[in-house]
Amino acid sequence: MNQIRFCLFFASIFLFQPLSAQNPATNSAFTYGEELNFEVSYGWLDLADAKLQISRRPHSQNEIPHYKIDVFGKTKGAATIFGKVNDNWGTYLNSETLLPYQSYRHIEEGKYRKHELVYFDQKNKKARLELYDRDNKNLKEAREYNLATEVQDLVSGFYYLRSLNLSKLKPGEVILIRGFFDKEFYNIKLIYEGTEKLETNIGEKDTYIFSPEIPANKLFRGNYPVKVWVTKDQNKIPVKIKANLFLGSLNLDLISAKGLRNN
Repeated sequence: MNQIRFCLFFASIFLFQPLSAQNPATNSAFTYGEELNFEVSYGWLDLADAKLQISRRPHSQNEIPHYKIDVFGKTKGAATIFGKVNDNWGTYLNSETLLPYQSYRHIEEGKYRKHELVYFDQKNKKARLELYDRDNKNLKEAREYNLATEVQDLVSGFYYLRSLNLSKLKPGEVILIRGFFDKEFYNIKLIYEGTEKLETNIGEKDTYIFSPEIPANKLFRGNYPVKVWVTKDQNKIPVKIKANLFLGSLNLDLISAKGLRNN
């Protein structure tokens, strides 16, 4: 189950952190109360359900309104034979700058547990990472990191991407991505491949196609093994993700979308 655990889902969708040359964020793509539901499958096997959810109301951090965004992933059916997964990744995203104030991970995968908080001081370019015990009660480790620039976490980065003007991209154009995750800084290339009309569970959609450059490893097949289809409209929601593995492919398909900002 480790090879198809939800880390793959989050890595493939949320390695979209901000452009290296950031422009002021102007979000017109999402709002409070949005909910996106996905089905995760491997061949004929339905592995899991996943949900991306924005809080219905602003959450105040330092008297500034923030989006509280949660990503939930949970195995189902026969997939639980390999080990149950019940993950929650999240962020508090500044509604003005679209930069994260805090990120968190609560991981339950079989007997494995991980509880992590990261506090971002974007102005002073610092991040404080806190790891808690198995029961998420006692602090085990705390460490501060210096940041070279403003960064996103795994969840917030995708929502920042949705705020960008994607209509001027040309096929083959490369976006440099910078982010902070799991004690590491990342510089990843995001390749724009063009557009495609796609039949989805919420109707036929014109989409943008992106492929993140992923370091060579024993899990994926090919140089650009992951493709993400994002609707070519004002909402810019992901409707499909496909990851080519050495054995078969992993697919994430949107099955419902609620509370969209633009109808």
